Amino acid sequence: MGLKCGIIGLSNTGKTTLFNCVANTKVQNQPGVQKANIGQIDVPDDRLYEIDSLIHSARVVHATVDLVDIPGLTKGSGQSDSGASRFLADIQQTDALIHVIRCFDSPTVPHIEGSVNPVRDKEIVDLELCIRDLNLIERKIQRTEKLVKVGEKDARKVMDILQVYRKHLEDFKPARTAPVHEEDKKHITELSLITEKPVIYVCNVDDASAVNGNSWVEEFTAAVKNDNAEVLFLAAELEAEIAELENADDRKAFLEDAGLSQPGVNKVVQAAYRLLNLQSFFTAGPKEVRAWTIHKGMTAPQAAGVIHSDLERGFIRAEVMKYADFMSYKSEHACRDNGKLFVEGKNYIVGDGDILHIRFNV
Repeated sequence: MGLKCGIIGLSNTGKTTLFNCVANTKVQNQPGVQKANIGQIDVPDDRLYEIDSLIHSARVVHATVDLVDIPGLTKGSGQSDSGASRFLADIQQTDALIHVIRCFDSPTVPHIEGSVNPVRDKEIVDLELCIRDLNLIERKIQRTEKLVKVGEKDARKVMDILQVYRKHLEDFKPARTAPVHEEDKKHITELSLITEKPVIYVCNVDDASAVNGNSWVEEFTAAVKNDNAEVLFLAAELEAEIAELENADDRKAFLEDAGLSQPGVNKVVQAAYRLLNLQSFFTAGPKEVRAWTIHKGMTAPQAAGVIHSDLERGFIRAEVMKYADFMSYKSEHACRDNGKLFVEGKNYIVGDGDILHIRFNV
């Protein structure tokens, strides 16, 4: 399974700069050119290289995150007849949102609203997204009304649920906070409401605030403390300079000079994993050491299905080594001899960092 994140925010917040920090594909801001940027990022995980240091595979393959960076939003973007509306459709199929908030001032980068005000900027974007989602709810209500008239089973219940969402969105509150039972959310799944998606707020600060943030970050964090969302801060311009360095030692030295322990973009990916309850397991052999992304709580057959559907369909068993055990005993053979290679069946719940060898027959 792949993780797909949509990057949103007002114009001139540093969205594209952040995109260029993390994505394998680099883009340039081109005045007048309005298109979504599509890219991919490797999920940082040093455990891959630790495993490879013992078995010396032909290659190391990271898990990946797909990114969709849409053009900066403005007032009116959520209207169905707006040209920007089609870009909002680009992030409807994402798993989570990365909302970039401007927390820096610059005479060379004018603010679209005339001043730096992170809370106001968030509310502008939230309003446009709510309008977009409200349009989708209204359309489904119209379709459901016809089903109610003909006596379709459960249509009345669905209508009641849709009315809850409509009222919530009309109050400019995101769908994710609507007072709806978890099992009833299935009735709006096909709409892919943007405000239903979990969100990470990334406060983009100036270089001097890269380590400790600033007053704008503090103000914004306080304002969203009840939103059940994670707030991070990073200096996108600084991160972009680090990302341009090809040598790992140079990047490490640059980070240390800036007072940072790791690139801020790593924290963004880690936050996305936490937000979506994800984890990684590994496969390892002569050809490659590879990380795979799964939801926590997945069984061994389900994890096998992430590699290939045939592995889930013909699953027999999984040979499992814990990452810590493998690093301690240094080889599969030693793990086996010391009782640290486990043979697990269909009910085994895969743990973070498990090294799996799937046995299957189709």
